[in-house]
Amino acid sequence: MSRLQPVRGTHDILGDKSIRFRTIFEIFKSVAQRYSHQEIDTPIFEFTETFKRTLGDTSDVVTKEMYTFEDRGGEQITLRPEYTAGIARAFMSNGLQQSTPCKFYSFGPIFRYERPQKGRMRQFHQIDVEIIGVPEAQADIEVLSLAADLLNELGISRYIKLELNSLGDPESRVLYRNALVAYFSDFKAKLSEDSLKRLEKNPMRILDSKDETDRGLIENAPRIGDYYNDFTKKFFADVIAGVEDLGIDYHINDRLVRGLDYYCHTAFEFTTDQLGSQGAVIAGGRYDGLMEMMGGPKTAGIGWAGGMERMAELISEDLLIKANRPVVVTPVGAAGQSIAMKIAHDLRVAGIVVDMAYSGNVGKRMKRANKQNASFVVLIGEDEITRAVATVKNLDQGSQQEVPLANLANYILGTKV
Repeated sequence: MSRLQPVRGTHDILGDKSIRFRTIFEIFKSVAQRYSHQEIDTPIFEFTETFKRTLGDTSDVVTKEMYTFEDRGGEQITLRPEYTAGIARAFMSNGLQQSTPCKFYSFGPIFRYERPQKGRMRQFHQIDVEIIGVPEAQADIEVLSLAADLLNELGISRYIKLELNSLGDPESRVLYRNALVAYFSDFKAKLSEDSLKRLEKNPMRILDSKDETDRGLIENAPRIGDYYNDFTKKFFADVIAGVEDLGIDYHINDRLVRGLDYYCHTAFEFTTDQLGSQGAVIAGGRYDGLMEMMGGPKTAGIGWAGGMERMAELISEDLLIKANRPVVVTPVGAAGQSIAMKIAHDLRVAGIVVDMAYSGNVGKRMKRANKQNASFVVLIGEDEITRAVATVKNLDQGSQQEVPLANLANYILGTKV
């Protein structure tokens, strides 16, 4: 197999795909900034302990999917498998505990060793938002609202539904955990190997099993809502009321769990049936225990991450950011070569997108300019140099005229000569 091919599960981003990614990010950035979120950019690798301590030894991410290696200094390093742990580390490393609430947004590559398939890659890209330091339900409502606004502005909300659940507070989770252990212990002989392991350490994750036999057992398993205490009921009711007040459609899915161990209370997914089995476009929830798990003070947090590759498959061509059409500077003859670069530079300084027609006869250069969807072609040869003008072809109108070099930028920008 040729080493000149991309590694399996990775892909090059160029052309239309690049435009789609840029469109998603620009709209995401605009929406996040309207919610007063500040951009944060954490390293794409961290000490392995950052993720092992937070994601839990039973999570698939830690046990099967992390890209972990020993660097030349003997340190255990892991490529970023998700955003939240790294942002929490940055929150503590930078002493932001006294600056709460902190509201962040970020985007970039994520790395997981998974079986490549449609909508699931080994290097993929996420957008991410977090609110740290707000224990009230208003934060949950706000991140859900931000996600709904984003999907609406991307023009894909009609394909997507919000699934919502509460994982309860620690007291409720202990009661529910005990009920699940008691229930699934009666079916140990039927549980899949993965679910048997989860039964000992994290039985709630059995509810996320894709094994057919497990799914049958899950149908009759205890429901988490039966174990909510009064605080959890009130908190979840406040979240639901806030979502309804904002007119966001939702569906309660009491089998929705998070694969990461630091979540509590609100868990949610914005899902679609347009992408086959990989239906989650945005997923997230509340993680009030994360900072303590990392050795810091108890600090509330909630956030979500969205898959850019999945969004890119859903957005319409009409939404895509249109690239500025170039002006093509075309030297004619040897004399034009010496001044063409100076003309191109001056036009670029004026804010105009410029390409150079480096070689070939004028006819071939004109064909290439049309292929590039150029707006103007600027022709400069010995005769034009002598008279300090350029011949400017308007490719939309099919016309041409001579323009003084001193006024060329103004002419192209639409001002009168």
